[in-house]
Amino acid sequence: MTQVILFNVTNGLIIGAFYVLMALGLSLILNLSNVINFAHGNFLALGGYLAFSLSPTLGYWGALLVSPLLTALIGLIVERLMIRRVYNRDPVYSLLLTFGFAFVMQDFARFVWGPNGLPLGLPDFLAQPISAELFFITWYRVFMVAVVIVTVTGLFAFLRYTRVGLRIRAGTLDLETVASLGVNVRLLRTFNFSAGCMLAGLSGVLAAGQIGLNPNMGDDLLMPSFIAIIVGGVGSLMGTLFGGLLIGMAAALTTVFYPSASEAVIYAIMMLVLLLRPRGLMGEEGMMS
Repeated sequence: MTQVILFNVTNGLIIGAFYVLMALGLSLILNLSNVINFAHGNFLALGGYLAFSLSPTLGYWGALLVSPLLTALIGLIVERLMIRRVYNRDPVYSLLLTFGFAFVMQDFARFVWGPNGLPLGLPDFLAQPISAELFFITWYRVFMVAVVIVTVTGLFAFLRYTRVGLRIRAGTLDLETVASLGVNVRLLRTFNFSAGCMLAGLSGVLAAGQIGLNPNMGDDLLMPSFIAIIVGGVGSLMGTLFGGLLIGMAAALTTVFYPSASEAVIYAIMMLVLLLRPRGLMGEEGMMS
């Protein structure tokens, strides 16, 4: 029983790590630009597929580094051609635009890479278990958690200690004042959207090594990522981080005792939080902390 619980706790950490990367990207875009990006899961899939295409040439490590950057570049193009046209409009416009664009990206993935699942090859040592007793914990799982920790720490440091990061945080509070101080808000929004897409692309590469590739792979992570933002609190990146880990662990532990409720528990947590604290556990509207 102990190994079963440990196995599911490990799964909870992995799932929570995916939720965290996805939700942080979503939260960055939502907090600054008020854009509900329903295509975010498809940027995750795109990052994974790009890694699959690049790995024969660059190897796994090169693909891991380059694919998120290419995803960010594609996000930059999408923002300039499409997303910026719905700024300063009702958020429902961005929701409908990205919802439709998600189907376009999904069909594009099917056309280029096919509708069937594809494996992303890993270095041999990453596929090995860390010990005979903990055979269900591979070095790849440890590596994924380490990458997420480094990425999240780097993101928070960037937002706190760099000039661009401070402008993003200030823009979340009052974008009009930031613009009046001479900051190029258009460029800031473009960079912010690209950064969110890069996090999705990185999550896609990591997920591809764990669960493989398919055109719908981002769909299962998208809604829980939105829930992580709601549970943690809209406007709080720290809350988003906590919310992603919370629902990931809750779903994994529920699987031990009542597997059929592993998905329902996520929505139950959201409902409970909205009833008791509508702004989220750590949220304060318009703030990034």
